[in-house]
Amino acid sequence: MIAIVTASERLAERWPLMVRDLVTGGLPEPWRWLANSLIAILVILLAFATLFALLTLAERKLLGRVQNRPGPNRTGLPFTGLRLGGLGQPLADGIKMLTKEDIVPRSADHVLHFLAPVALLAFSILTFAVIPYGRHLVPVELDAAVLYFFAAGAATELAIFMAGWASRNKYSLLAAMRALAQLISYELPLLLSIVPVVMLAGTLSTTAIVEAQGGWTAGVIPHWHLLTPWGFAGFIIFLISALAESNRSPFDLPEAESELIAGHLTEYSGFKYALFFMAEYFGMCALCGMGVTLFLGGWQAPFAFLEFIPSYLWFTLKLLALLFTFIWIRATFPRLRIDQLTRLAWKFLVPLALVNLANAAFWSLTRDWSGALQLVRWAIALALVVVPFVLIGRQLTAGIAPRTYRYA
Repeated sequence: MIAIVTASERLAERWPLMVRDLVTGGLPEPWRWLANSLIAILVILLAFATLFALLTLAERKLLGRVQNRPGPNRTGLPFTGLRLGGLGQPLADGIKMLTKEDIVPRSADHVLHFLAPVALLAFSILTFAVIPYGRHLVPVELDAAVLYFFAAGAATELAIFMAGWASRNKYSLLAAMRALAQLISYELPLLLSIVPVVMLAGTLSTTAIVEAQGGWTAGVIPHWHLLTPWGFAGFIIFLISALAESNRSPFDLPEAESELIAGHLTEYSGFKYALFFMAEYFGMCALCGMGVTLFLGGWQAPFAFLEFIPSYLWFTLKLLALLFTFIWIRATFPRLRIDQLTRLAWKFLVPLALVNLANAAFWSLTRDWSGALQLVRWAIALALVVVPFVLIGRQLTAGIAPRTYRYA
């Protein structure tokens, strides 16, 4: 019985690779490598393009539910007459974007104006290459995968500046500069939050980081980095920084309509605008996928008795949970001012990330403590999270009176 279960689990894990090898098995070795790479690229693009379409619908429906209003509920599936809660809305939006007129300002730099959305989408897609989606589902295995991920993600800043510069519009240029200030500000705490993970795992490989989080205590407590004091603090810093890096509320300052029209997207319309929109969601999905990999155990099951469920399903569930968190935060928090945004990054998140780095070093040096010393270890690690948070938070708000609300 045990052998049958083990064989079925192995089949459930490897069937995507078996299907791929069945398709490309008859090709010569150089062509087979190329075909396998193209299949991986095609699967990733189809999967995340479908997720992008469904996310746009799910976000609008959830925002409507939170704000006590109906979301999309008219557009149904074509040729069926079924509305199904507006399930055809993403298709209708796609057709609208494809058929809208592409207006380019006469004085714009036409080459850069065209390349900006293409470059932004390309850089966003590149980040999917090193995320381990399952036990055997890693598109590209790199020893420096984490470094590659954040290098490719940081290149999106160039595309945003290209969009503002090429538009020859003062509002677009100012918005692009403000977007760069935001992205650079939150790039530092984002990178500092993942340094403890790399330090304790001893590797920059995403696959090895996931494997380092394998195993359970008593079969029920996973060894995820999130379930340590330094890992929890690092995850919260990573989550806040990821919200800002992906221009999500409450950090959606680059596209603040009341201040800068549509930001660096002001002079874009039609399918080019849709590419920017798609790249933003792709970036959000990639950051959530990396967050799952670094802090939530990647494709590891939460309990030992659930390990029979394929690893890629666990990764998918964790990814969807983080994406739902992003949508929930957008529906809950109002937009920050630009001074509040930068102050939060430089005066709060960066100091906390540096203290958390020291906390992770302490946690690593005391890994051999046992018995009562384990309680001391946890107490010190928790104090290194809570005390700096309180002290730095009070210093950040010093001299700022509580906000008073007056109603007519």
